[in-house]
Amino acid sequence: MDQVGIAVIGYGGMGGWHTRKIAEIPEVRLVGVYDILPERNRVAEENGIKAFTSLEELLADPEVQVVTVAIPNDVHMETCVKAMEAGKAVVCEKPVTMSTGVLEQMIEASNRTGSVFTVHQNRRWDEDFRTAEAIVNSGELGRVFSIQSRVHGSRGIPGDWRNTKEHGGGMVLDWGVHLLDQMNMMMGEMPVSVYATLSNVTNEEVDDGFTAIFKFKSGVDFLVEVGTSNFINLPRWYILGLNGSAVINDWAINGEIVVATQKEGHDAVPIVTAAGLTKTMAPRTPETIDHRPLKKVEMDIKDYYRNIAKVVNGEENQIVTHDQQRELMKLMEAIFESAEGNKVVYF
Repeated sequence: MDQVGIAVIGYGGMGGWHTRKIAEIPEVRLVGVYDILPERNRVAEENGIKAFTSLEELLADPEVQVVTVAIPNDVHMETCVKAMEAGKAVVCEKPVTMSTGVLEQMIEASNRTGSVFTVHQNRRWDEDFRTAEAIVNSGELGRVFSIQSRVHGSRGIPGDWRNTKEHGGGMVLDWGVHLLDQMNMMMGEMPVSVYATLSNVTNEEVDDGFTAIFKFKSGVDFLVEVGTSNFINLPRWYILGLNGSAVINDWAINGEIVVATQKEGHDAVPIVTAAGLTKTMAPRTPETIDHRPLKKVEMDIKDYYRNIAKVVNGEENQIVTHDQQRELMKLMEAIFESAEGNKVVYF
């Protein structure tokens, strides 16, 4: 396979991450970067990376076959379309854009130019997600009826473009797009409905957190939640089935699976709780349940750019598709509609 040349537009936090990752993958090579801030270009050169003097120079370079766009959300479309019109394959950072209408213009440019256009949904390779997915698909818990996916932090929104509405800030667009993409990959279908709430604890202009409950035709309730004022985190994943439960506490995949191995041989013995008795909440006896360790699913994020290289060389189809991005945009727009109208939104 021919090595594929990639240039990165935007040499900030994610742009720097892309350059480092590209350098680790034999199938691709970093041609250079471009940032509108001269000081960021100087940092790139200090790090031994070629810095283009302009976007036009970058797009005119025949060695650049793929352009990765890692700039604020509101300027994704203009830059991505220019790159596609220059004959470059485009990898756009998430979220691809801020509305379905704009997304359709980007897809139209891809169809019109014949240029590859895809999105960096990197958290499909998160090992906590893939471990949760494997548990759901294993049948070990019996019929799964509830899945909860949460990301919690306590620092509020970063003090950059992410806290401004005009640049596409807020947690639905920042972290929500990751968790919603994981939900779509796990469920393999669009939900029936959603009810959502937004929080504005530390920022009035954009949401600094949200909770969304999606209902699926299969009977699964899927909760997606992001919080930035949580000083005690709830589990990253909590999965309930008719025969057991699973918890993944964090990205390090600490947690366990607990399943019922047999029925209780007798009626529950009441226990004292606070100021009363309960049979309903009495714990199972130890011999009827089994505590099992989590089986971590190993992943390699480098597979994303390996796929991009194979797409450019005509050997594979792109992993992140246009239709998947259409679905994600509908989900995010529905969250805003539900929260703003305090209503259930049906798909």
